[in-house]
Amino acid sequence: MIFNGPSKEFLQLQSIHCNNCYEQPEELESPLTLLWFEQDGQSIRVDDVNLITQKNQVICLTEFHKVDISTVCNAKMIRFNRSFYCVLDHDSEVGCKGILFFGASQIPTFEIPSEELEKFQTIWKMFELELASPDELQLEMLQSMLKRFIILCTRIFKAQNNYSKLENGKSDVVREYNFLVEQHFKSKHHVSDYAEMMNKSPKTLSNLFSKLSDKTPLQFIQARKILEARRLLRHSNLSIKEIGFEIGFEDVQTFSRFFKKMEGQSPTEYKELSR
Repeated sequence: MIFNGPSKEFLQLQSIHCNNCYEQPEELESPLTLLWFEQDGQSIRVDDVNLITQKNQVICLTEFHKVDISTVCNAKMIRFNRSFYCVLDHDSEVGCKGILFFGASQIPTFEIPSEELEKFQTIWKMFELELASPDELQLEMLQSMLKRFIILCTRIFKAQNNYSKLENGKSDVVREYNFLVEQHFKSKHHVSDYAEMMNKSPKTLSNLFSKLSDKTPLQFIQARKILEARRLLRHSNLSIKEIGFEIGFEDVQTFSRFFKKMEGQSPTEYKELSR
């Protein structure tokens, strides 16, 4: 089911099964996708990483993720563009910037708890009913339901990723750091660069991240750089030197050492194995 609004607003709801094909719509402006898996053991490939999903797992994707869902047999998909609902412009409403979208170097994922499942099922049903009832209020109704869906996702993601360990307001600092890394990782390579932009000290950032995981703020920068390097090596025609320069390395030797340290193989080996 697809909604097309008067100002290029786009929303797609699709139940994906083995006997139907994933419908790839027309070129979209900054699309975001939520994939909700309804059974265990399904396979999906995101940014050259193979994932085996669990029942009621949700994966959050942006236009920058390289995704292959050709083997998915039982899932629900919500896909929308920036014109329909911009999560950046409405971050004060949904609070997902830097965690569900635009900031996590790992693939953002969470599992819907059994006690929350009915809420998700209800919203999906309301989506279907509203998509079948076009009138002058349809766009506003659909946006309201998407907003509610994202808020539920944000709450659960935070609960399952230790954000409750942070004091009030501190989670917003982490989200903003993640978002800034996503925006500037090609040109800013030190935690101090982001600390200065946020008017925080590097030590403050390190202390906050230590409450969430064992990954340091610097490791978030490095993980985002290596993710971009893998994407370009596999999906672009750029030379290794050009890829290194693209993500902020001045010479190919430094880039190659960084890549091998992070991945255990050289950029050349990775590119050859990815063919």
